[in-house]
Amino acid sequence: MDDETLVERFLEDGFVRIEGAFPARVAEDGARLLWKETGYDPDDPGTWRDPVYWVSSMAQGPFAAAANSPVLHRAFDLLVGERRWQPRYALGSFPLRFPHPDEPDDAGWHIEGSHLPDGESLFHTDLTSRGRALLMLFLFSEVTEEDAPTRVRVGSHLDVPPVLEPYGEEGASFLELGPKVAEASAHRPLALATGRPGDVYLCHPFLVHAAQPHHGTRPRLMAQPPLYPTAPHELERADGGYSPVESAIRRGLAAKA
Repeated sequence: MDDETLVERFLEDGFVRIEGAFPARVAEDGARLLWKETGYDPDDPGTWRDPVYWVSSMAQGPFAAAANSPVLHRAFDLLVGERRWQPRYALGSFPLRFPHPDEPDDAGWHIEGSHLPDGESLFHTDLTSRGRALLMLFLFSEVTEEDAPTRVRVGSHLDVPPVLEPYGEEGASFLELGPKVAEASAHRPLALATGRPGDVYLCHPFLVHAAQPHHGTRPRLMAQPPLYPTAPHELERADGGYSPVESAIRRGLAAKA
């Protein structure tokens, strides 16, 4: 995908899939470390006790390598802006999903929280997406339609700015926003975040997405860390030098004006 197409797809759809963003062998090494964290036996489904097993930040070599491939750095520059993002040397927030008869409790439509206001216990999101430049999905296993891929509503990032605008600088919690962004984006077509180990989805922070139950046979190993900005996003730049992330927010506001 050339640079122009990548930016166009991101603006229109709210996400792009970077195929082979990091080497498959790095994904294999990372998968072995993730299995070790769970304590489950990859060859014995009887040990897969929960539908979702959360692993926190992982800073071993494979995860640092996955986050710092040249193709990803190039994409960060294109979507967020040069010197407007912070390199990651660890990947955190791994919702590892396993085939299981029980339904997961986190399958509702939502956007991610981005900052924690003083005195609050839940992460909030505001119109400028303070504290989050991108939502990223790193695949460490093959993910087909049968492997509980993340569901995304194509173009839903344009529906969210008008929902956030009334909340001002503090924003609102992801729990409060969930039903509202779900309703605002209900008309959008559905896509599934499928792919091969080493693929990465770069998503606008306002992309409405959801998990789903896993009724397949193969566990899904994925990280969903944020990309952090170096400075707040700006929706009024004197020089007009808006990043695609900022331009999409402005486009969403203009569509509802």
